[in-house]
Amino acid sequence: MESSSKLQFSHIGLYVSDLARMAAFYKQALRFTQTDAGDLGTVQLVFLSRDPAEHHQLVLATGRPAEPGFNVVNQISFRVPDIATLREFHDRLLAHGAQDMHPVTHGNAVSVYCRDPEGNRLELFMDTPWYCEQPLREPIDLGQPDEAILAQAEAIAKRHARFMSRAQWQAEVARRMQEDQQRG
Repeated sequence: MESSSKLQFSHIGLYVSDLARMAAFYKQALRFTQTDAGDLGTVQLVFLSRDPAEHHQLVLATGRPAEPGFNVVNQISFRVPDIATLREFHDRLLAHGAQDMHPVTHGNAVSVYCRDPEGNRLELFMDTPWYCEQPLREPIDLGQPDEAILAQAEAIAKRHARFMSRAQWQAEVARRMQEDQQRG
């Protein structure tokens, strides 16, 4: 197997202003477990994970400037297995102070976007069984029954180019990735 095909995303680190507040938010709202914490020189670190195979999936580090000018983190995304879990985290995020909440569909997913206490954008999403060309983002009401949400997401997806099953799309992307690897 080529070494490039073994590359896997592991974790992200964020500079924060209020380490205790941010750690509490991720532990309470998204149920991360703190695996370690400590100082590295003048920087304080908190390591958080939701996967026992990963020491940390998120590391919070002190040192965020008061006026950073621009947040280079576009978003941090978390996959959930179903709409019920998406609703549960939607409610937890609201209860723990998440701001700017937006439930949407991308056709290929149903998502909730919000901001953590320091303004970093989070996405929690559930994959749907189909694919359509991206980008696509339309509001969706999580108060509807699961079947209605999925039917609306599918109807929106079908209106856009390249609608197909997720399995078809994955096979096509796997083929393209293999071709890219062969071209080197």
